[in-house]
Amino acid sequence: MNTHTNDGSAVVESSTRWLNGDEQRTWRAFLSASRALLDTLDRELQRDAGMPHAYYEILVRLSEAPARTLRMSDLAEATSSSRSRLSHAVARLEESGWVRREDCPTDRRGQLAVLTDLGFQVLADAAPGHVEGVRTHLFDQLTPEQVRQLRTISEAMLNHLDP
Repeated sequence: MNTHTNDGSAVVESSTRWLNGDEQRTWRAFLSASRALLDTLDRELQRDAGMPHAYYEILVRLSEAPARTLRMSDLAEATSSSRSRLSHAVARLEESGWVRREDCPTDRRGQLAVLTDLGFQVLADAAPGHVEGVRTHLFDQLTPEQVRQLRTISEAMLNHLDP
């Protein structure tokens, strides 16, 4: 919507709540730090365990599930993946022998992803290095109070974005 000043020049009115300088610096620092951390952890997992972080997350979710088994739809939701992206990743994990698919006994259309013993061992071998990376690149850089603040901030964002 345009309005006009006394001299007839147009002024654009906006309801956009623009970021102030401090908010802009905070937003850019958050984005850069998040990307850098995830990229670093992904590179380290690729180098040390031969898998991307997305595959590691799938193995972790399966390892924590009863009987190391989850419906594919539940696994997609837990890993924030589309069903097609998850299906492709599970196919790759099947090729490695780390995961197998089974038909769901209660739903003919559903499939289950099952973490194999080999997949569990690969995860067990990869976990110490990955945890060390998380500790080195995140927690060792923060004070205990900052860790609490980061958790509080993250939980507030999650409660808003995914209630």
